[in-house]
Amino acid sequence: MENKNVSESKQYEIICKNCGAKLSFEPGTDSLKCQFCGALNEIEIDETARAESIQEIDFEAYINGQVDTAPKIEITTVKCDGCGAETTFDPNVVSSECDFCGSPLVSKEAHTSQVIAPKSMLPFKVGKVEGNNLYKNWLRKLWFAPNNLKKQARQTEDLAGIYTPYWTYDSDTKTDYSGQRGDNYQTTETYNEGGQTKTRTVTKTRWTYVSGRVARFFDDVMVPASDTLPRKYVDRLEPWDLENLVPYDTKYLAGFKSETYHVGLPDGFSLAKEKMEPVIRTDIRRDIGGDHQQISSMNTHYYSTTFKHILLPIWLSAYKYNNKVYRFMINARTGEVQGERPWSWIKITLAVLAGIAIAAGLYWFFGVYQK
Repeated sequence: MENKNVSESKQYEIICKNCGAKLSFEPGTDSLKCQFCGALNEIEIDETARAESIQEIDFEAYINGQVDTAPKIEITTVKCDGCGAETTFDPNVVSSECDFCGSPLVSKEAHTSQVIAPKSMLPFKVGKVEGNNLYKNWLRKLWFAPNNLKKQARQTEDLAGIYTPYWTYDSDTKTDYSGQRGDNYQTTETYNEGGQTKTRTVTKTRWTYVSGRVARFFDDVMVPASDTLPRKYVDRLEPWDLENLVPYDTKYLAGFKSETYHVGLPDGFSLAKEKMEPVIRTDIRRDIGGDHQQISSMNTHYYSTTFKHILLPIWLSAYKYNNKVYRFMINARTGEVQGERPWSWIKITLAVLAGIAIAAGLYWFFGVYQK
């Protein structure tokens, strides 16, 4: 049975070689920066460790007995009573706020445990200043937003840097299917109009039973291993530059927090299958061919499935508009911004009415032209 309080990290204090002050990872670099003297302390990456960190792990073998022998790390975490997020907690801090919902967190509720270590991660690339600028630009470009949103929206909290857990899955698939292929053909039919017999060409469809098999290899199907953030927004943060993964190293966590996963490995693969299904359906329709396709049944088999457990960087924050709080997040590698936002229903209504007016105008124009 898989441990659901998975891995993520500890707030290690890393000391500056120059002055002995506490270091923080500097986004966009491969170094830790001293907040006191400004010195950069480079993070060295062992190439052997880099190669090992991106190796896939056999899914079936792992869930059937290898969990207990996986590398472990010790973390201090605290679970938020408000949203359920379980994040790393600095033992030197007495109280804090949940970066996901703003609820209070206190050190007496923290607990230490050993969990499975992630093998690789993407360090923060987008810094806090750039992140704030990206948020403002995103807010300004929102479609159908209230006119005064940019002026009245007020960020309620500072950007919080969080490493969030992900599963990635590779899998060979073979899918047996049955269905029907529709081929269009044209025929001429007669009809009566105003007492006159006329003819017209009509397109009909001839359906035939089909069955077959399609195969596809899926590479790095990504599944967020936490339900704390709305999945529809998290998924829109993709793509991630997984080709730049580095070995998991607590130095990259200095100055940031990380979340433990709540979605177990088997459940994550079920979600991965949901992401694979539309692609497989497209393959089946292409294999059926013809002008139309109907899929009656499909049975997919998964082979040689492998996975990786990784950490990805996200900036989180919130803004208030008309006394309501809206949360947003930023892909701290690409700068993609997603989140909750208000809508101007007046603008939407006017757009719908304009669309109807244009459609009616075109209908009238072409109707008159044809006469």
